Amino acid sequence: MRNIAILGTGWLGLPLAEAFIENGFTVNGSTTTENRVNILQEKGISAHQIALQETGPEGDISAFLKNTEILIINIPPGLRRNPEVNFVSKIHNLIPHIESSNVKNVLFISSTSVFADVEGFPVTSNETLPNATSNAGKQLIETEHLLQKNTHFSTTVLRFAGLFGPNRHPATMLSKRKNIKNPKAPVNLIHLEDCIGVIKKIIETSCWNEVLNACYPDHPEKAKYYGQVCESMGFPAPDYDFETPSKGKLIDSQYLMKKLKYTFKKQLMGLPKNNF
Repeated sequence: MRNIAILGTGWLGLPLAEAFIENGFTVNGSTTTENRVNILQEKGISAHQIALQETGPEGDISAFLKNTEILIINIPPGLRRNPEVNFVSKIHNLIPHIESSNVKNVLFISSTSVFADVEGFPVTSNETLPNATSNAGKQLIETEHLLQKNTHFSTTVLRFAGLFGPNRHPATMLSKRKNIKNPKAPVNLIHLEDCIGVIKKIIETSCWNEVLNACYPDHPEKAKYYGQVCESMGFPAPDYDFETPSKGKLIDSQYLMKKLKYTFKKQLMGLPKNNF
């Protein structure tokens, strides 16, 4: 069955849907806003207005999941805007709808924020247990477990590092800040093109019941890297706190690269301005 449902068609989900359509898949895509329904339909996506709430999903979730065996959950927790949100409850109340559908495999887009920053920058391998102390990180960990322990479907958890690509790069925000912590921490980023490439590989190889950390394998020092990127973009260099010892983490994607036989395509350094 070459039908895929993508819950969340924003910066990542929309080009992901387009990539699957180009490969001959039928794609159901969700949006929370009515004015984006036509945008999705114009791109060949079967559009559904769905909003996950703590009490249960709003919208015709049955129609969204109909005739598909693969569901990609690509919904950010949204805890920066509203720290009171219970993201775990949203997914908990979505699960019965997945169970009653034809979905056999779930890909949950998580984040490397499930790992805390520590001194020494240990390599975060596939075997490293999540240890987040932030609210968002803790809720992602709980959500990962909630999906993986369900026996009605198989779940692969895909944890992306910081995202960058067209019209998006962390440097645009960092250049405006002062006294930034952890200047010597390693950078963990992944380009949109590689995000899509990794997801396609998971689907193509039926890589289910896995946990994968996805990050470009080069880890330049934070202050040096963002200084170079800001200069290339014509922005002022960020201001750092070099007095306080740096903390961080180094996300290792070797397990993913071996498991999926995947080679990352988009380098971090020396990118032209139009890639941002």
